Amino acid sequence: MNTIDLKGRRAVVTGGASGIGLATARRLATSGARVMLWDRDASALAAAGAEFETMSVDVTDATGIERAAERARATLGGIEILVNSAGITGPNATTWEYPLDAWRAVIEINLNGIFYCLRAIVPIMRAAKYGRIVNIASIAGKEGNPNAPAYSASKAGVIALTKSVAKELVNDGVIVNCITPAAIETAMFAQMTQAHIDFMLSKIPMGRFGQADEVASFIAWLCSDEISFSTGAAFDISGGRATY
Repeated sequence: MNTIDLKGRRAVVTGGASGIGLATARRLATSGARVMLWDRDASALAAAGAEFETMSVDVTDATGIERAAERARATLGGIEILVNSAGITGPNATTWEYPLDAWRAVIEINLNGIFYCLRAIVPIMRAAKYGRIVNIASIAGKEGNPNAPAYSASKAGVIALTKSVAKELVNDGVIVNCITPAAIETAMFAQMTQAHIDFMLSKIPMGRFGQADEVASFIAWLCSDEISFSTGAAFDISGGRATY
């Protein structure tokens, strides 16, 4: 494992109790950061509580996020790193058959949830004149996966939101990027049909799914001082699927 220096940094990871979020939290902590997990899954938070400070947070609750951000700032003594990992895939269906409630839920969690977190935490980073933010988008946000219209649209929104807020913060010492993974093997696969899983695998030239630890390594680097002249970027981690 390469050494990434995050000593003294304070981090919040949303969706941090499982999957990419938990793997990222562990890599940040190994690199020296103090990490707080935000998640709405009580049982997963309880399990992760042996390793990290945790807080029950629903990213669709904008007012609740404002309160959580202030509590996190007070508990940690500041927030220099934010990793927005909370997300769902939603069902697999064609656009014209997609359930309305599912559409709203995917957009609210995957896109609006990141907006709410940025709205609450960016002012803390601006006041400190330092920050590193990594948003988890998806290759689906670039290509548009069939039978995943809400997920694809939400992740495209994440890419555009990343670019927008990054440009707003160029003079504030706060760097904002996103990553666009191909399919990563996590518990989120349980939300998908086998046909959709097979479709995603067929698109990856390496012939395998990514692992959460591989993504976490990339995120930790993006959270470090090594990133100083890249902001508003969408970094691929797709096993060769994205070549642009």
